[in-house]
Amino acid sequence: MMNLLWGVFFVIGIIYSIVTGNMEAINNEIIEGPKLILDLFLGMFPLMVLWSGIMNIAKEAGLLDKMAKWMRPLFRVLFPELDENDEALGYIASNITINMLGIHNASTPFGLKAMKCLQEKNKDKKTATRSMITFLVLNTGGVTLIATDILAMRSLYGSANPTEIVPITILATLSSTIFGLCMDRIFYYRDRRKHGTH
Repeated sequence: MMNLLWGVFFVIGIIYSIVTGNMEAINNEIIEGPKLILDLFLGMFPLMVLWSGIMNIAKEAGLLDKMAKWMRPLFRVLFPELDENDEALGYIASNITINMLGIHNASTPFGLKAMKCLQEKNKDKKTATRSMITFLVLNTGGVTLIATDILAMRSLYGSANPTEIVPITILATLSSTIFGLCMDRIFYYRDRRKHGTH
């Protein structure tokens, strides 16, 4: 689907350039675009490796596991239908904790395992459960303590203080997560009243 969407954008851009007589801009982008992308990748890659390495050291040292353990009581409140020792709860805690520290790629397997566990308990396989929706909201809101990718981008483009956005990032992602969870609960209880369930 995404390939089709980008293909449509590409064709529209070319047609628009032909109609407006601005084909030179397209030619310049075709020539210069790959070089800019390669420069961006080569500039960001070492920084991403550094930050990911630091976070992986924290993971190997057991710091992430400890953080996940500390957060389990909070997740028990957010996922009351899951047992305290539910396997999915452990995967959810690990996924959110790793995301908070900016290692998004490393958190993906935990997120997939969490959804798989939740789906196995789902009686209606075509409809997401409350826990699945809440987990998706948490993941999308994405409370972030260290935005590794953004810090790397700011460093690459010569920011005098790449880490100055950390407080704003925490505030923004915390706000979006809280708002998302509030809407999740509002729609959940509205749906329960609509269907007369308790």
